[in-house]
Amino acid sequence: MHSGGGGTNTASTFALQGLKAAYCGSVGNDYFGELVLNDLKKRAVSLRLVKRNNNKNTALSVVLSPLMADRVILVAPGACHFLTKKEIAWDKAANSRWFYVAPLYEQSDDLFCFLIDFAKSRKIKIALNPSMYQLKNQPEVLKKSLQNIDILLLNLNEAAILAGVSLSVEPKAIAKQIRELSSGIIVITMGKQGACVLAGDDFYWADIFPVQVAERTGAGDGFGSGFVAGLLQKNNLEYAIRLATANSAACLTKVGAKNGLLKKGELDEWPALHIKKNEG
Repeated sequence: MHSGGGGTNTASTFALQGLKAAYCGSVGNDYFGELVLNDLKKRAVSLRLVKRNNNKNTALSVVLSPLMADRVILVAPGACHFLTKKEIAWDKAANSRWFYVAPLYEQSDDLFCFLIDFAKSRKIKIALNPSMYQLKNQPEVLKKSLQNIDILLLNLNEAAILAGVSLSVEPKAIAKQIRELSSGIIVITMGKQGACVLAGDDFYWADIFPVQVAERTGAGDGFGSGFVAGLLQKNNLEYAIRLATANSAACLTKVGAKNGLLKKGELDEWPALHIKKNEG
């Protein structure tokens, strides 16, 4: 049994990389809520924006994760799915430099537009990893906000849905289609095929680090948060891609979404990564 969820997974990467990070979300006032909070404390994530919900249990998932097939995740919705605007300490959140918006589901998705508007009005930069729920149920709402996003993080399936094309279309063409919706950095992960990044006029392809896979949960969060952390640390896209790829690969080597995440300085132990750059 391990804690998870996009918000806590990504906050953990930022804290482990030496950045000041707080998790903004909700847990129940129960055993599993304590498990989540203790995991975050262990990784030096601030809890000042966490809401304890006395009326909802902490969300739970059962992950069936065979190594040679896709995962099946059985979800029991909980407190984090019902976070409301009045439960967030906006005065504390206003001091942030970045918001990393992890996938939103159920009632918490109602926060999305206000969250984006709040961030932009206070010049807070935004990294967004939208949920499949948002892509399928509120695509027009999502698309209207994309011009305000600084970094858009998607897997290949999500990117194809957002672009309105099939998975058979080349990733570069998909990224360029999404460019019409967002001028920010577009990051697309492609599993064993690596990742691609479109930033301005530059297009990057990156390989993966081959590792012995123990479990896949959290690898996408590890990539997205690793990319943002790397960009904050060095303001260098190739470094950000390398940290993202290594952080994701390290996550794969441990069971649980946080147990393999890299600490600051551990990237130095990883080999060089083949990254190809050309014009977008």
